[in-house]
Amino acid sequence: MATAVVFDSGVGGLSVFDCIAAALPGLRLLYIADNAYFPYGTKEEAALVARVRDLLVELTERLHPDLIVVACNTASTVALPALRNALSLPIVGTVPAIKPAAQTSVTRVIGLLGTPGTVRRQYTQALIGEFAPDCIVLRHGSTELVELAEQKLRGESVAPAAVKRALAGLFDQPGGERVDTVVLACTHFPLLAAELAAGAPRPLHWIDSGAAIARRVASLLDVAVASADAPPRHRAIFTARTAAVEKLRPALALRSLEEIEFVDS
Repeated sequence: MATAVVFDSGVGGLSVFDCIAAALPGLRLLYIADNAYFPYGTKEEAALVARVRDLLVELTERLHPDLIVVACNTASTVALPALRNALSLPIVGTVPAIKPAAQTSVTRVIGLLGTPGTVRRQYTQALIGEFAPDCIVLRHGSTELVELAEQKLRGESVAPAAVKRALAGLFDQPGGERVDTVVLACTHFPLLAAELAAGAPRPLHWIDSGAAIARRVASLLDVAVASADAPPRHRAIFTARTAAVEKLRPALALRSLEEIEFVDS
């Protein structure tokens, strides 16, 4: 049975995990959360590259996966080249879904919602220049939404006012009233899909990369993983043992992630 790693700093990558698990029910998944270094979006770039590279090299040597998904926009926009230089197996990154957003938008005004690091990086600007040159792209970086997604997965309530406050940073910009499509450029944010839709000033198209990543994984691995007689046993691995992880157990169990392991980092 083929095995893939889904990697993030926290629970955001579970939105990608869900898409892959639904599309490829015969694929065994190892969910790795570097919660000891969470959140990635506030970290200095060189330190983050070294952290992601060293951790994934170490775990690849121990776990022997067939493929790695870096289910984090922040890590993908800075660390993919270093990872591909260090590892020989296929590595799938997560990048802001600018292209499908540009194909969807009628008003040609797109919202880009991610972490502060992702929305300001040159990598993101290059995607906009390539795929949305005729669009106005309004950007907003929010660490608060990352924390709210983590809260939700721990079973804690998410205050509607907090979501609206985070969204105001996008929609209160000049031209915000014309936004018809929003790119969720952080894997945490699809976990708040219902809360974001409720907190938005009007109905919008919300676009993320989860389905596209699942298709890419399917194309890189043997097609036999597309089905299975018995569901595989997935496993979650964290780099820090915390009370927050214990609160995540019900959400993880819903994803057949009953087995949780902790590794030193």
